[in-house]
Amino acid sequence: MKKIALLSLAIVSAASAAQAQSGPRLGIRVGGTLANIGGKDADQVNGYAGDLQYKLGYNAGISYQLPLSSDGFWTLAPELLYNRKGFERSYELKDRSTLTANGYGANVDKFKYQNKRVLSYIDLPIPVRINTAPGGSGLYFELGPQVGYMVASKQETETNIKYNDNTPERNEKMGTSKEKEDLASFDIGGVAGIGYQTAGGFSIGVRYNQGFKTLFDTKNTSARNEPKAFNRAFTAQVGYLIPWGK
Repeated sequence: MKKIALLSLAIVSAASAAQAQSGPRLGIRVGGTLANIGGKDADQVNGYAGDLQYKLGYNAGISYQLPLSSDGFWTLAPELLYNRKGFERSYELKDRSTLTANGYGANVDKFKYQNKRVLSYIDLPIPVRINTAPGGSGLYFELGPQVGYMVASKQETETNIKYNDNTPERNEKMGTSKEKEDLASFDIGGVAGIGYQTAGGFSIGVRYNQGFKTLFDTKNTSARNEPKAFNRAFTAQVGYLIPWGK
């Protein structure tokens, strides 16, 4: 009798959890962002010179899940995130002839340039999820559009010169710029990802974001002639959701 009672309690608990999971949920998501820019004209984005490299940032915000089917197989999962994207550029001059051609004397052994540009966005991804377990838990796949608004832009530049004599190594920061007028305020793109969510609302996931709208402000340029540069970003997030509404 005791075993039957325990089994009945377990079934009721599981059903309650599944029912809670299959309803609307509200929660938070935080994580890291690995971002860069791409496109045939990406080198025209202000950031001086050098090879484009990925920049590490972070993201945080709120998420909402709304079941689109009674079994929880389809779920709409919009989020509102603060997301720090951007890119880095750097190059080194070590060859003697190259150093001389750039005006450095014989005592300069190496010149290194680094630039970091942070593009801070308020992003609204609206992915639709395919859940592999009843009630919206388990492994999931997601795909959908994303719109963003750039709230700030900042770039920092630093140079380093190493000498081959007794001259002290020189590091110089060339100041911080907060200009964003060279870029468009709005961004349009898409997201695709994979993750895992428990029946209790804990989740972990990775996602790729590709921009479809050029970063340049091209309102006075024809589509044929507009320069091409787009956001690209990978995000890894953890989250927690609670039942919200009916």
